[in-house]
Amino acid sequence: MKKIIAVANQKGGVGKTTTAINVCASIAHTRRSVLFIDLDPQANATSGMGIQAPKCTIYDCLMARDFIDGAVIETMISGLDMIPASSDLVGAEVELSHVPGREEVLKTILGKIRRDYEWVIIDCPPALGLLTINALVAASSVLIPVQCEYYAMEGLGRLLGNVDRIKESINPRLELEGIVLTMHDSRINLSRQVEKEIREYFEGKVYKTVIPRNVSLAECPSYGKPVLLYNAASSGSRAYLDLAEEIIA
Repeated sequence: MKKIIAVANQKGGVGKTTTAINVCASIAHTRRSVLFIDLDPQANATSGMGIQAPKCTIYDCLMARDFIDGAVIETMISGLDMIPASSDLVGAEVELSHVPGREEVLKTILGKIRRDYEWVIIDCPPALGLLTINALVAASSVLIPVQCEYYAMEGLGRLLGNVDRIKESINPRLELEGIVLTMHDSRINLSRQVEKEIREYFEGKVYKTVIPRNVSLAECPSYGKPVLLYNAASSGSRAYLDLAEEIIA
């Protein structure tokens, strides 16, 4: 496996799952093999990829502490496979709490995957609990979506602090992949102001590509499709294709 990226932000409503779905689809669109893992008990990435009531999920892998071939589902996009989630994940943190090496269960599972995926993308829960820690321990980098609205940086320092602690104590290879600005509306002063402040504060760590507030991005999850399949001509689709190129570069 070439690169494992955890998409994380403990603040909800920042476009985390939308970013995870569409980055996966856009990277796969460049003919690279991608494994998408939904680690969020809300399972919005799973439904957003058109997968309903999966028989085997990441929860089953975590409980078995092993990779299960049957958990991998081929998606509608060539080269993009997925390990879906279910609401069973709600209890996973409690069930794993007494397991020795509980922070490294996902890392162990990924190490047993036989197919040589070029990219693995993990959609984390909007919390800094054991599931997110598992993702950060397994990952080579973390991608942080930040909404271009008031309180945009709320909790960001705490997340970056946790990333640093995990890097120092468990996963020395963990790096900040980058910060992506989402739900940007160039007509609104606040969006422009937030973008300016974040770019100044996190100089060199923020992607040039900005994800706009876009109707197609808002609609496509209800159709169970990445925006690339729902409306490839939309500004949202073009933005995620551009972001994928930046990530790959």
